[in-house]
Amino acid sequence: MCGIAGIRSFGGRPVSVERLEAMSAVLRHRGPDDLGLWADESVGLAHRRLSIIDLEHSHQPMASQDGRWLLAFNGEIFNYRELRAGLDYQFRTDGDTETILAGIVAQGIPFVERMVGQFALALVDRTTGTTYLVRDRLGVLPLYYHLDAEQIVFGSEIKAVLAGLGHTPAPDLASLDAYLTGRSVPAPHSLFEGVRKLPAAHYAVVTSTGQMRTVRYWTLPEEDAPGSWTAESAVEAVGVAVDKAVRSAMVADVPVGSYLSGGVDSSLITATAARLLPGGALHTFAAGFGDPREDELPSARRVSEHVRTQHHEVLVKADDFTELWPVLTWHRDAPVSQPADIAVFRLAQAAREHVSVILSGEGGDELFAGYPKHRAARATRRLSAVPGGVRATAAGAVERRLGERWARQRIALRVLGERTPGMQSRAWFAPFTTAERRALLAGLPQRPPLHPASGYGGSDPVRALLVDDLESWLPDNLLERGDRMSMAASLELRPPLLDHRLVELAFRLPSEYKVRRGTTKWALKQVARRVLPDDVVDRRKVGFRVPLDAWFRSGLRDTVRDRLTGPTSFVAQTFDPAAVRRLVERHESGRFDEEPRIFTLLSLQVWHETFFGPDVSGGGQVSRPCESSRPVPSGESHPGGPAPGPLR
Repeated sequence: MCGIAGIRSFGGRPVSVERLEAMSAVLRHRGPDDLGLWADESVGLAHRRLSIIDLEHSHQPMASQDGRWLLAFNGEIFNYRELRAGLDYQFRTDGDTETILAGIVAQGIPFVERMVGQFALALVDRTTGTTYLVRDRLGVLPLYYHLDAEQIVFGSEIKAVLAGLGHTPAPDLASLDAYLTGRSVPAPHSLFEGVRKLPAAHYAVVTSTGQMRTVRYWTLPEEDAPGSWTAESAVEAVGVAVDKAVRSAMVADVPVGSYLSGGVDSSLITATAARLLPGGALHTFAAGFGDPREDELPSARRVSEHVRTQHHEVLVKADDFTELWPVLTWHRDAPVSQPADIAVFRLAQAAREHVSVILSGEGGDELFAGYPKHRAARATRRLSAVPGGVRATAAGAVERRLGERWARQRIALRVLGERTPGMQSRAWFAPFTTAERRALLAGLPQRPPLHPASGYGGSDPVRALLVDDLESWLPDNLLERGDRMSMAASLELRPPLLDHRLVELAFRLPSEYKVRRGTTKWALKQVARRVLPDDVVDRRKVGFRVPLDAWFRSGLRDTVRDRLTGPTSFVAQTFDPAAVRRLVERHESGRFDEEPRIFTLLSLQVWHETFFGPDVSGGGQVSRPCESSRPVPSGESHPGGPAPGPLR
């Protein structure tokens, strides 16, 4: 993957080359292998390259042969060789970048609908003055912009947009409700005023006069007609599609590795990739926290031995967490959404020592219903027949009294306490309930939800949850994390299960082949049984588990107090301070586990300190550039300015 940035000015104002250079500089970690700039009076493009395909050529920005089109491209087109074969074009390179240009010359912007892969790109039509911004179907790769009457500034990361603007806009207070709901802000908004995120499966058309419209070019298919599938045909189709997706994702001129947690998704991908790279050539990477209660390393080792990979392990320590939290906040341009972000980055660091491309398991749960909420979906809908006010009162009264060991039951009660299906859908992953958010926000501006899940899936509650996750949770949280944490280490991440052809198949299948006789992710697990032992396939879902609950009562206790309740705290000044204090005190008592909520608020505070400084006033310069291909340790300097210090 790479980094792209650009400016399109309106009304004849020339583009500043210095601004383009600044935008390129803050994206160096995304592309340490090459850089390129192109500018005329009204348009400028910058490109940072991580060389994966056609290593010696395919420099960007790249112009078409006739000079009409100019392209800056981030990503990989897996079917570029097939596309090239059908295009009448005199190619000068052997990569996917020029394939996109050739297709655009022949077919215009609809050519992107033929591309298989992950991509974010900017196209400039120098004849009409129109600029196109395009993002891939699932939102694997990001693209942000700021549009005003004078210009549009865009880039792969928000910090590039801020560098192009030359200042940092104030926090967008209207986005805080969305952040407290999902620990991220859904497209098209962000936590910076005026900085927008292009939604997945969309392209934007920006005219030379600054008029902009967005077009959705891909949607999920409807479920196939009843009787179209049997259990056997569903499993067979999924198996073929997974194999095809992994094969596609391994297209590269550099070494490819795989993350391996020991769970079903990463193990299936690893087993498939290992078969395609025989002789133990595949490198795999796993992380642990030294906590025997939640240690996935033995399972990962077992899978590695079973499919014969060159296996590597990373132990994530408390010091890693405190040192990296502010640095990775800068890389993410947003609050670190989950403690696991730090582990994902440490994995990326380890992988980059051996490979340039890594396969990951994102998407399996969101396609094939792998979360506990999918098993509970139908029961939740039945219980929701009880009037919302009655449910909210009863569930809230019980939930607030449940101690730390009742964490799963607390989540279920928080879901049942929400009044609508859309609010219930988000409550499964939401750190704060609707009532808790209202208490915290205390009159701050709010926006209505962008993805009302109650309208999805018709009478099928499982499909409703899956569609909602694919529209927001996946691109705005999990994939955003994957992109930033891998790019922070200059590593390209590829999630094969999000090949759009596999996604379309998954949503054509009836939900009975996803949740079957109480088993979640049934069809995918049946495919996995062909290549993995049953005990691996049937292992309880764990995920990364960082012992923050204990840290917030010990080593991080003082920083939680200071940052969330102190006089210069953005959180204390923005939210209801009494509600924040009660939350901290409940957790400190040791009788209740408020870790998810404290982490959400503390991450927001660290974000504000990273981009605006310790003072609660907004605005200012971009203050945390990182010019190395790795986060700079505290105290080490680099050309762009000071690196964020450790969390203490």
